[in-house]
Amino acid sequence: MSDHTSYAPLPQAILFCCDHNAVRSPMAEGIMKKLYGTDCYVQSAGLKNDLEIDGYAITVCAEVGVELSRHRSRSFDEMENWGDDLSSFDLVLALSNASHARVLELTDVFHTEVDFWPVVDPTGFGDDRELRLSRYREARDQIIAGLTGRWGPGQGLS
Repeated sequence: MSDHTSYAPLPQAILFCCDHNAVRSPMAEGIMKKLYGTDCYVQSAGLKNDLEIDGYAITVCAEVGVELSRHRSRSFDEMENWGDDLSSFDLVLALSNASHARVLELTDVFHTEVDFWPVVDPTGFGDDRELRLSRYREARDQIIAGLTGRWGPGQGLS
């Protein structure tokens, strides 16, 4: 008796979004690209672009072989200015409550699948480096579990 789990087919284009495009959505973008390579067009955006990529996010993703240091944060408005219209994505995965509400508004006029994965916001946990890193790892691991649970193990992480 084989234990065959069926996974959803990869979308052709996926957008991850959160509040600032500095922690959760860039982590999801980088991990998705590492796991599934060029099988899917992957981008990320935030409600606002007021923060640069977070150093803790870079650190915990490097632990699994995902490079984030070159990520440049962008907002929904900037994304559209650069030619990535929301309607061109098959799936938009919102990782925060606020981004989920905004995406539902923005996609109301066209058919794009919108999904909500409430990933813990690891920011704002004081100055203890190890405690902060553990919260960022928790967010990273939630993202990995969501991705591999839906689309399979992919190419694996280091």
